[in-house]
Amino acid sequence: MKKLLSFLASLILISQVSAQLPRVIILATGGTIAGAGASADRAGYTAGKIPIDDLIGSIPAVKKIANITGEQIASVGSQDMTIDIWKKLAVRINEIFNNNEADGIVVTHGTDTQEETGYFLDLVVASKKAVVLTGSMRPATAISADGPKNLYDAITVAIDPKSKGRGVLVSFNEGIFDAREVMKLSTTKTNAFGSPNTGAVGQAYDGKVVYYSNSEREVNVGTPFSVTTDTKLPRVDIVYMYADAPPDQIDMLVNKKVDGIVIAGVGNGNFNKAYMDAVKRAVKAGIIVCRASRAPSGRVVLHDEINDEELGTIVSDDLSPQKARILLMLGLTKTKDKKQLQDYFFKY
Repeated sequence: MKKLLSFLASLILISQVSAQLPRVIILATGGTIAGAGASADRAGYTAGKIPIDDLIGSIPAVKKIANITGEQIASVGSQDMTIDIWKKLAVRINEIFNNNEADGIVVTHGTDTQEETGYFLDLVVASKKAVVLTGSMRPATAISADGPKNLYDAITVAIDPKSKGRGVLVSFNEGIFDAREVMKLSTTKTNAFGSPNTGAVGQAYDGKVVYYSNSEREVNVGTPFSVTTDTKLPRVDIVYMYADAPPDQIDMLVNKKVDGIVIAGVGNGNFNKAYMDAVKRAVKAGIIVCRASRAPSGRVVLHDEINDEELGTIVSDDLSPQKARILLMLGLTKTKDKKQLQDYFFKY
């Protein structure tokens, strides 16, 4: 009888300790972190093959620091990420926080478009609670797979009180990055991510989270944007500038009557005369044209080498072309006023 009572008491104690741990929901979308290969020593693999419960099972130590549950939102390589999946993620994240289902959320995601998904969520998630994206460069079946460590670190970031109010974060290879600023910088290395303009905002190491800096961007205090699964986002395309580039792509998009065009220009968002004439045609057709740069760092300056007021264009500030596209899509759900759209780029 004494042994039974002792056993029941220990179960109650374990239950009480477990109830006090922070709650984290992992929303899985696939990617390399859930990838499986034919051989542990080869690079080839298929993304999104391993379910989220198996990923959680690969890091049993996490049960000591958080109550973890997982949901499979999608199972794709991030090259196949879609706006519909973005909307599904955003709706579920806002639902989780509105219903107080979790204290933090981790999103597992392929690395190819992780920066885009992170910034989209940054603009449409309403809660101050932590949302942390992570992934891996090596599939789960590889020698020295980096996924389990990255996932463990992302969970530690999500449950750390200092992570609240920082907007969406990316945790990767022990670095913590602002989702607005982060960029994939390597095709194969495990330290694939960086923030060329600002650097990492913190570090996750040995279960500890340390922050070095704060962003002053208003994305961290909320934005005017929101989406539902039924939201139809305007079409915005990216056109890449290069030496002696012809205007064909811009003219094709004008004929397709797209809502916006982002020019990945050279240097300070510059482009040649052929592009200049095509941009004038696009603006005349009522298309919003945003000048960005193919350079990985720096900003595109309004009214500098190009007179944007005269041309009728706006600038991306220091957003990459792919992130400028996201902000312009969401901005166009609110307004087509260029002054207001430009203000969004300087704020968010």
